[in-house]
Amino acid sequence: MLIRTASIDDLDKITAVEAECFPLAEAATRADFSARLASYPNHFWLMFDGDRLISFVDGFVTDEPDLRDEMFADASLHNENGAWQMIFGVNTVPSERRKGYAGQLLRRAIADAKEQGRKGLVLTCKEAKLHYYAGFGYINEGLSQSVHGGVPWYQMRLSFD
Repeated sequence: MLIRTASIDDLDKITAVEAECFPLAEAATRADFSARLASYPNHFWLMFDGDRLISFVDGFVTDEPDLRDEMFADASLHNENGAWQMIFGVNTVPSERRKGYAGQLLRRAIADAKEQGRKGLVLTCKEAKLHYYAGFGYINEGLSQSVHGGVPWYQMRLSFD
């Protein structure tokens, strides 16, 4: 398996994996990913099996401590020198799930954020995934203000201090 950061050349593969992993109301669009890749390709962690993208994690960096819905759609809010690495999506194609691939990418994102001197990482997830992210050291901060996709989301934080 190859793990690397992204480039605009990965746009179609990233968009296809997202569509496999999230319902339409929650999935980022091709246009969303195009803007994200133009602004922060080094904050996409991709896993390939040969030339097939099987998993990816993405998000941007900001000084804002909480993940807001606007961040998903506005790549211009990225601040490369920001304190917090936000995680917008953790995606693994259904046929490759439960093999530890997303965990490898999350650990890489955590290591990179620590090496870059960030305060930590923040993500939102559905209730069913709270235990999964807690296994990486994330702390549940309760229901977020997110209305993304019309479902309840919990904010989780992994602080390095």
